[in-house]
Amino acid sequence: MGELPASSGPIVADLHLKFVHELDDNTQWKAQHLKMNGVYWGLSALVLLRRLDYKPDTVVNFVLSCYNSDGGFGGNTDMDSHLLPTMSAVQLLCIFDAVALIDVERTARWIASMQLPDGSFQGDEWGEVDTRFSYIALSCLRLLGRCNCIDVEAAVQYVLRCQNWDGGFGVSPGAESHAGQIFCCVGTLCIANALDRIDRNRVAAWLAMRQLPSGGLNGRPEKKADVCYSWWVVSSLSALGRIDWIDKEALFQYILSCQDTQDGGFSDKPGNQADVYHTFFALCGLSLLGYEGYNLDAINPVYALSYDALDRLKIAPEYGSQVGRRPPRS
Repeated sequence: MGELPASSGPIVADLHLKFVHELDDNTQWKAQHLKMNGVYWGLSALVLLRRLDYKPDTVVNFVLSCYNSDGGFGGNTDMDSHLLPTMSAVQLLCIFDAVALIDVERTARWIASMQLPDGSFQGDEWGEVDTRFSYIALSCLRLLGRCNCIDVEAAVQYVLRCQNWDGGFGVSPGAESHAGQIFCCVGTLCIANALDRIDRNRVAAWLAMRQLPSGGLNGRPEKKADVCYSWWVVSSLSALGRIDWIDKEALFQYILSCQDTQDGGFSDKPGNQADVYHTFFALCGLSLLGYEGYNLDAINPVYALSYDALDRLKIAPEYGSQVGRRPPRS
């Protein structure tokens, strides 16, 4: 754990709390197909701030209202099942210790039905294939204790085929390397206990090159910094055991520069409008950087959940994150 840089300002936690609560009346929170994800981002931000004060029944009832007969979840009520909202739904149920309220076997069967013969996963019945879905499938099934219902080795082999000559990973074999896809592929390998099948230094070197003179991180070469990569890049480096390969203090300052100190929340870049997505991932980055004095909860770099939630599920660190046990509290 490091000391706070002398020039950094405080996290305006009360304003961030207010910002998340006000999302109830904000269209970005209620965007139809993103509502499940938005609820997860907002409530997880409160978990990181140690200020989760929503009534569990309110959230759990919403999640269950999006539960479909096939076992998957839609992004909102009366929407078709897709792996993206299913991931957020499972995470929310884990946060509130409510996994027992769904038919775990049915949900596991639906997720398993998304695996294709080559080991990849499609997001829904219409067939878009992406390494995001490989990660989501394995993460959800591990949280539900049902990884045995898929061909894990085939999933690993597919992800390994998505690695490029530069060390990064893409959405599919031969696709451009991207930090978000690296998170998904590294996470998949962690959950499958297969991280030793890649050269960690090679992947970490590509990730470390994402840091710009501003201290911020981009998702691929020649792009501008975006505070969300404080999660996608730093979580991957953490899982790889290479978090010290970036200038943490410079990134810390960049994240704080994206904070709205008047109305709360974080934006993608300094001076832009804050939103719940970037607020959550900015706080994730600050948590992973581990500076003392901000009292943020620790977040697991693979599952994007608190260690308290993972402890309740009895998910051991050696099976999953492979990055050790809960960091010491500040």
